[in-house]
Amino acid sequence: MQFLYPTFLWALATLAIPVILHLFYFRRFKKVYFTNVRFLKEVKDETSMRSKLRNFLVLAARLLALLFLVFAFAQPFIPQKTAVKKGIKAVSVYIDNSFSMSASSQDVPLLEKAKQRAREIVTAHGPEDRFQILSNEFSGRQQRLVNKEDALAMIDEIALGPEVQVMSRVLARQKQALSMAQSDNEVSYLISDFQRSVMDLTTYQDTLLPLTLIPLQSVQEKNLSIDSVWFEAPVRMANQTTPLFVKIHNHSTTPVENARVSLKYANEIKPLGSLSIGPGGDRVDTVNITISGTGWQRAEVTLTDYPIQFDDQYFFSFFVASEIKVLAINEATPNRYLQAAINGLPYFKLSDMNNQNLDYSKFVDYQLIVLNDLSNISSGMGAELKTYIENGGNVLVFPGRNANLGTYSAFLQSFPANTPQSFEQVNKSVGEVNQGEFIFKDVFLNRSANLRLPATQGNFTFGRFNSRAEEQLLSYRDGSPYLSKYKQGKGNLYLCAAPLAQEFNNLVNSGEVFIPMLYKMAISAGTDPRIAYIIGRDELLEADHQANSAEIVYKMKGEGGEFIPQQRAVGAKVFLTMNHQIKKSGFYDLFLNPGQVNHSYAFNYNRRESALQYFSPEELSSKVGENVNVISALDTAVLTAQIEENNQGTVLWRWCIILTLLFLAIEILLLRFWKV
Repeated sequence: MQFLYPTFLWALATLAIPVILHLFYFRRFKKVYFTNVRFLKEVKDETSMRSKLRNFLVLAARLLALLFLVFAFAQPFIPQKTAVKKGIKAVSVYIDNSFSMSASSQDVPLLEKAKQRAREIVTAHGPEDRFQILSNEFSGRQQRLVNKEDALAMIDEIALGPEVQVMSRVLARQKQALSMAQSDNEVSYLISDFQRSVMDLTTYQDTLLPLTLIPLQSVQEKNLSIDSVWFEAPVRMANQTTPLFVKIHNHSTTPVENARVSLKYANEIKPLGSLSIGPGGDRVDTVNITISGTGWQRAEVTLTDYPIQFDDQYFFSFFVASEIKVLAINEATPNRYLQAAINGLPYFKLSDMNNQNLDYSKFVDYQLIVLNDLSNISSGMGAELKTYIENGGNVLVFPGRNANLGTYSAFLQSFPANTPQSFEQVNKSVGEVNQGEFIFKDVFLNRSANLRLPATQGNFTFGRFNSRAEEQLLSYRDGSPYLSKYKQGKGNLYLCAAPLAQEFNNLVNSGEVFIPMLYKMAISAGTDPRIAYIIGRDELLEADHQANSAEIVYKMKGEGGEFIPQQRAVGAKVFLTMNHQIKKSGFYDLFLNPGQVNHSYAFNYNRRESALQYFSPEELSSKVGENVNVISALDTAVLTAQIEENNQGTVLWRWCIILTLLFLAIEILLLRFWKV
């Protein structure tokens, strides 16, 4: 047996006090006059012996009570295999409060059971120890060490939240807080259901920080989740029908039949039918959505699935422009066929500019820029066009018949793209359409023999480099490119091998190709904002800056109330960071003035925990290694005694207190009921 605080054993010297009192105790006798004392002699001897026996028993009870009281303060224990760590401890307790902890274990949610285990851990430590109470929020308050009373209060405040953290990040956060503690020992506890999607810890090698895992087991449930929603085209137009894709995943090992999906848009709920998904499989369903108006649009896809429901809704928002703007940069007169083609498209607006009078700052206002038979591309124009493309714009290049090949080569090599070598005045016909690419995908329902493909009377030859990421959209019969696409940043460069002028190219007369080509190029702009974000990832959001003053403060309002996000205005853009201020899924509007929406965002809960697969205590022990203590929460016993035993060995101070009270009770009984 050993003592945690052996210095208290000096108090054993107080055992001399009862002995001294016993030795110097003189009972005062009262004189009683009696006629004859001969008959009292035997009674006197008997009473004296009983009195001495009672006094010795009372003295022994007092000594033993005082002895065990001193032992209780010294805290005796039977040591375990490992040495006992003495001194003040810094204890970090992580409580998983993600949505998966709403599952039931027996008759209570897992979160309530986790909080109870956390209270038992805190209670098992001394009053001088310091504690970190950590949840998935990772707030600044949780990064400080507090006393025992404050730790218990923080445990009571923890509630379910949308944030999800992997265990490696949790442990790193704990180590960061414990490294700032001025303590003799550091201890870490992780209380979670330990889903396979978040448990990324492997064999634990850190011998300086003891780690204890407390897994909580829930009832296995079947679950479906809406994984993602997306549009095929990045730009939507009013009164147009566009396909919407919905991906649903089955996280269980059994097939699911007749899962009902619906779409809510423009205050109408449209059933999308019933789906059947195999075990662990995905299903992508397509629904045609007709855009009902312009401006910011909101929509929601809902899945009927019980009992797990946090991943059964998917909110998304998108912007519908009132018009699609196209800019034609001309060297001489504008091309009237180009004007007729674009102005004939609904919601399209064409602007013509001369290449000598360009306002580069206006490029961002257009979804498509057409270079119409220019002889030269200046270095300044080339740099601005490249920046415009990288930021999501689209440029369609028709080189002029007398093009300066040097300026064109300098411009195209910056992407890089194949450069023109020479002009050949020969007749050639287009023979192949790439219908797998977005520009011509789903354009021709039935490609008949009467489809008029472009023909040219002159075209440029290009140097071919395999390293160039060229995608041919239209090809000549000999396999050489007529119209090519080069992806650059968020935008695209489209390069035609022939001028647009009718004397060399009859593309403007081929309405089956020319009209849909311009239309799809304009709506393929890559500047369209994301339609949905994930709560808890703290991503950088982007919006157009609507004010000239940097002192203007943007506000965000939505399902979770109104707040001011962290913001930074850079030129014509403002960048926002939510800093975990969004807790509830739904729509959130950015505004400067109430009632005026600058940008609408849709936020959804993280799907990481949709897969309800957990590590058992045995699997955890095998995964993390022998250096980690795994305490199974299946045991209904209170953790306090178990933690104390792990920290100190078999503790005996409770027995010392019990024996102290027992011997005090014996003393009281002897004095009260043993009359001499």
